[in-house]
Amino acid sequence: MMKLPAFRDLPHGITCIDTEQHRQGMAACYLIQHQGAAAFVECGTTHSVPSLLALLDKKNIAREQVAYVIPTHVHLDHAGGAGALMQALPQARLVVHPRGARHMIDPTQLLAGATAVYGAAAVQKMYGELVPVPEARVIAADDGHKLSLNGRTLEFIHTPGHAQHHFSVWDATSKGFFTGDTFGLSYREFDGPDGPWICPTTTPVQFDPQAWERTLDRYLSYSPQRMYLTHYGAVEGVPALAEELRKGLREYVRIAESLASAPRRHLQIKDALMKLALHELADRDCELPELRCRMLLEADMELNAQGLGVWLDKQRKAA
Repeated sequence: MMKLPAFRDLPHGITCIDTEQHRQGMAACYLIQHQGAAAFVECGTTHSVPSLLALLDKKNIAREQVAYVIPTHVHLDHAGGAGALMQALPQARLVVHPRGARHMIDPTQLLAGATAVYGAAAVQKMYGELVPVPEARVIAADDGHKLSLNGRTLEFIHTPGHAQHHFSVWDATSKGFFTGDTFGLSYREFDGPDGPWICPTTTPVQFDPQAWERTLDRYLSYSPQRMYLTHYGAVEGVPALAEELRKGLREYVRIAESLASAPRRHLQIKDALMKLALHELADRDCELPELRCRMLLEADMELNAQGLGVWLDKQRKAA
């Protein structure tokens, strides 16, 4: 019997599902149900797929009822399981940013990129096999593309900043965006009396702070009441969080530029990002011990520092 994932039913027919990557509460995908049809937004890794199917069974949703699988972008913690999930859902179409479509049809480059960073054994352990998706089952969603989930409109807007192959999904029914990584990360362990804490996700290799600020403006133009984050869960109070994220982006740029010529640049940037996060959490009266905060943020700060390093190198080349 397949293991049921941790999940939480939210209003508006939405379920937040833990894809259980690295630890609980780190990465989510969402199941949207409407009038007998269903869609997954994000799909985790190939290792996540059995538990997603187990949840369908628990909710008595037939595999044929799933109309769409929608990764917000093709980073493997969001889209690595797409091919394996599609194999199990005979009627589903994969909806992906036009820049990412070819990588879902032929994941060779994705695999090569991840292998170059982590090594083949680690990639297999983290993500499992990357299964190609037949081109005939792929919808490349241009900016403004709309799809109907049995009468419930999902609108796709391109939201660069974290990655150029990133879109977000506007669900007018819940007045919320499924934001992937472009509304930052906000782990529920850090929630405090002042609500959620949020910070940028500057993973390599396409961080673009100017584009990201425009994306935040575009989000706010819809007056969203909530954001469904992949990392992790639903957050409200969107305007204040957007302002906090904007400040975070500007501080990340300031840190990166101030350390651009530093010896051991990567380690210094990573250390500065961690200190910034710990300072912000302390200001918010976070009750977790510092060591626990560091453990929860270690992998993210490593990737954020890498991404800022790539961005600095691009800035230097452009100059």
